[in-house]
Parts: sequence; C-alpha cells; structure tokens
Amino acid sequence: MAASTALPSLRQLRYLVVLSEKLSFRQAAEALFVTQSTLSSGIKELEATLDVQLFERDPRGVRLTAVGEEITARARDLLARAQDLTDFARRFAEPLTGPLTLGVIPTIAPFLLPRLLPALHKAYPALELYLREDQTEHLLERLRSAQLDAVLMALPWDTGDLDVRPLFRDEFWFVAREDDPATAQQAVAVRGIDLGRLILLEEGHCLRDHAITACGRRATGVAPSVEATSLQTLIQMVDGGLGVTLLPEMTLKAGLLKGTGLVARPFSTNVPSRTVALVTRPTSARGEDFTRLAEFIEQYAREGGRVHSPSRVRGTKRTARN
Repeated sequence: MAASTALPSLRQLRYLVVLSEKLSFRQAAEALFVTQSTLSSGIKELEATLDVQLFERDPRGVRLTAVGEEITARARDLLARAQDLTDFARRFAEPLTGPLTLGVIPTIAPFLLPRLLPALHKAYPALELYLREDQTEHLLERLRSAQLDAVLMALPWDTGDLDVRPLFRDEFWFVAREDDPATAQQAVAVRGIDLGRLILLEEGHCLRDHAITACGRRATGVAPSVEATSLQTLIQMVDGGLGVTLLPEMTLKAGLLKGTGLVARPFSTNVPSRTVALVTRPTSARGEDFTRLAEFIEQYAREGGRVHSPSRVRGTKRTARN
C-alpha cells in the first residue's frame, strides 16, 4: 500500500472515534446518522490515507488494533481542538447563543434543571442547550474529547487540568424513617451515624464518595451491606426500613421525600457538604459564555433557595418532609 500525502478529514476521524466506542458498524452508523456502507467506506478511506489497519474485522464484530488505539486517542484530541476552533470563531457573537452541550450528573439534573432551564431560556432565548445525564467519570471523558462543552458536577473530584468554576455549596442531611430512633434528635452528629446501617449508591456515583468522606475516617474501608443503583431506589430502601442515608439539601428541597415515611435532620456540627461546579476545557474559546452560565446558575441557586440559608440556626428542630 503506497503512502499517501493526503490528510484525513474530520468526518473520517469522527467515524473512527464513534466506531471505537461502539465496536459495531450498525450501532456506530446509527449514532452517526449514516448508513453502514457509508461508515465502512469512510473507515477504509481513512486506513488507506494513513496506510495502516485500524480495526480487526471478523464475524463477531470489530476491535481496534494496537496502532488503531493510539490513532484514536490522537483523533479525539484533534476533534476537540477542531471544536475549540469553531467555538473561537463564535466568540464575537452574542453571549450564550447557538448550541451548547451540557453534561449533568444524576444527583443534580432532576433536582436543579426543571426550574433552572425555563429561567435560562427566558434570559438567553437564542441558546440551544443540549443535555446529557451520566456519571461524572463518563461526562469528563466526553468533555475532554469535545463531545460536551461543559459539565455540571459535584466536588470533590479529581478534574485534572480542566477548568473548574465552583458555584455553590450543597449541604448533606441525615435521612431515615420517621420512627427511627436517630430522628428523635433535633440535629444529628456525624460521628453518631451507625455505618453498619448506612445505605449508599453503588460504585461509580460521586455521591457515594461524598457521603463516605462526610462520615470521616470511621468510614474508611467500610463496605455498606446494601447499595442502590439510583436515588429513587435508595429512597425506597430507606423507606422500607433497610437502613439510613445521607442526601444533599438540593434533593430534599426538590421534594425527593414527598410521599414517603422519611424525614431529614440537619447535622449539628462539622456539617458535611458537596460543592456544585461547572467544569470546562481550558482550551475552549467560550470562556465568556461559561462565565455567564456559571454566574446565572449561582444566582439562580441562591435566589431560588437551592442552597442552604445563612440564617440557619444550629440545634433547632427542623424537619424536611417534602
């Protein structure tokens, strides 16, 4: 195969990246909105241009070759830079206009977005916002490969060299059945939590790590006997008497406990919390857009009561049931 001086197209690189993720021509073609023959031709053209074999093909499917894995990683970087180039060209336009893809973690999306998005659309009607809900690790991978423009997530989390804009603090509350002895207290001490009864989300959810961190050194190495796959399942388990849990204040104010026999109590001292943040690529040219978006979310959360009130009085009896 003779070496070619031609350069691969962004379309071909996009085909490569998606096929490397799906490892199925049918699924990749569906994701790209092209026919399988178009996708296959694009991959063959790319292999001819680069003079290498990117995929091994057999009746069971496709898999990347060793050189294919390296080239795919470089392709992701090139696509991200191409997206940043496009964004740079838009920087002279009006702020927060046109398409913007935002990733949001599951423990924020359903509790903040339903009321935030109408307000955001009213303030910036020309903004075309596309949303993706997923776990933090997956969202950050998509952000780095320019499949997302920004991610709304919770800290602490290792974000590497990405730009992080902290927005507001979201405190944790202790949640249990109303007849649970622990709820008889006006406020709960973190050190008083029975870790053997603590129910958490399964591995991969950042809320799990935040809750374990909130419990301090005692929780190090402790594996909960019961784990949930979602917040809704977690609530059902606690409501069924299987244990207790910790939940962010945001979820409680959005009515997560409505219709259950559960109550929430604040923590008495050393109140644990997570920090909601907007994360972006440092190479993105949409810095002004992200600054405005961050300021809008922060102001909305403050005025809409989605963060704890500074007037909270410690030690007073407060019950959250809706």
